[in-house]
Amino acid sequence: MPRAKTRKEKPQGAPPSVVPVLQQFLKTYQKHCAQSGTSPCPTIQRDLKNSIDREQILRKFTLVRAGDATARHPPVSLEPLLMAIRDERYTLGRELCVWGLQLTNPEIARLALFLESKGHTTCPVTTLEIISCKMDLWSLGRLGRALQFSSLYFLALDYCKFGNKELESIFSGLENNQRLQGLSLRYCGLGPQSGQRLGSVISQSAVCELHLDGNDLQCSGTLALLRPIAEYAEMQGKDQPASASPHTGNLPLLPQVCGGRSSTLSQIAKSSEAVTMKRTSQRKRGERGIRKKVKRLMEAGPWVVMLHLADNSIDGTGVEGEQLLELTGTLTRLIKYSPHLRELDLGNNVLGETAAADILGALRARKTGKLPPLKITVTPRISSDTFTAIWKHSKKSNRTRKRKKKVKN
Repeated sequence: MPRAKTRKEKPQGAPPSVVPVLQQFLKTYQKHCAQSGTSPCPTIQRDLKNSIDREQILRKFTLVRAGDATARHPPVSLEPLLMAIRDERYTLGRELCVWGLQLTNPEIARLALFLESKGHTTCPVTTLEIISCKMDLWSLGRLGRALQFSSLYFLALDYCKFGNKELESIFSGLENNQRLQGLSLRYCGLGPQSGQRLGSVISQSAVCELHLDGNDLQCSGTLALLRPIAEYAEMQGKDQPASASPHTGNLPLLPQVCGGRSSTLSQIAKSSEAVTMKRTSQRKRGERGIRKKVKRLMEAGPWVVMLHLADNSIDGTGVEGEQLLELTGTLTRLIKYSPHLRELDLGNNVLGETAAADILGALRARKTGKLPPLKITVTPRISSDTFTAIWKHSKKSNRTRKRKKKVKN
C-alpha cells in the first residue's frame, strides 16, 4: 500500500503556522453569516480553504454576489466579513474587494467605522475596490467622510454610476488627503462637468494614479482636468534642469500597517514580509515599476504618474471638438515637461492626425530633455507612419527573457 503523505516538520525557531488562524477565521465568518441570516460568500470560503491547503496567508478578500437571493439562499452581506476580521483581529489582510452587491446603509456604516479605525485596528486594509455596487447618497457621503481618516492607498469605484451629488460626496473625502495615491473611477458616467472637480482634487491631494477609462469627459472635461497638471509641469520644467526631477531624492516610505496586537499573527506577518522583500529584491527593476513608485510618493500637488483616459469621447466633433486644439496644447506641455508622468492612455479617442503629430513632437522633445521614458497609448486611427513613430517613442514593457542553463560537460 502507498504511504500516506505527511507534512514536513518545521525546524525549531520557525514562525507558527497560519493554518489554525485561517481555520478559526473561517468558523467565525460562517458563524456571523448564520447569526445575521445571510449566505457565506462562496469566493471567500474558497479562498480561505485554498490558503489553508497551501499554508499561505490570505491577503485579499473578494466578496461577490452569489446568484439571486431567495428564502433558501439569502443574500451575501459585507457585515459578517468585517465582524470576523474584527473578532479574530486578522492582521494579515491588505485588499478588500466587493463586487456587484446592493450595499445597505448599515453595511456602509460598518465599513466606514472599519476604515476610520486607523489608530485602533491592528492592520487596516490599504486597497478598497467597490465594483458595480449600488449605494445611495447617504452611503456615499458616509464613505466619503471615512476616506479622510482611513489608511487606504488605492480606491476603486468602477462601474458605480454617479450623479453630481454622489460625486461631491466622494470628492469631499479626497480633498487634502495625504495618504490615498491611487483612484479608479472607470465607467462611472462622469461627464464634462466632472473635469474641473477632478483637477481640483488632484491638485490638493496625494493622488497620482488616476484611472478614468470609459467615461464621457470629452474635450472640455479633459482640458479642465489636465490644465493645472500641465501648468505645474511646465513651471517646474522651466525653473530647473530636466535632469533634476522634483520626484527624485529621499522619498518617505509607506508606514508599517501592522500593529501586532496578536503575537502569533505578528510573527507570521514578519516572516511573510521578510520572504516578500527577498523575492522583490530578486526581481528586475522594471517589473511593476509604476505601482512601486506610486506607493513611495507622498507629496501632494497637481501632478500624476499614471493617467488613463481611454474611451472618453475626446475628438474633434460637435461643439466640444472646438476645444480639441487647446486640449492638444495642454497635453503636449504635460508630455514635454512632466518628469513624474510615466504612463498615459488615450486609446479609443479620435484625436486626429494634427493632434497625433503634436504628441509625437512632444515625445521627441521629452527625449531630448532627458526626462524619464513615457508609456503612451493612442488610437490607431491615424496615419501608420505617425502611429508607428509614437509607438517607437513609447516606453515598452520590460519582459525578462529566460536564460538558458549552461550544460556542464
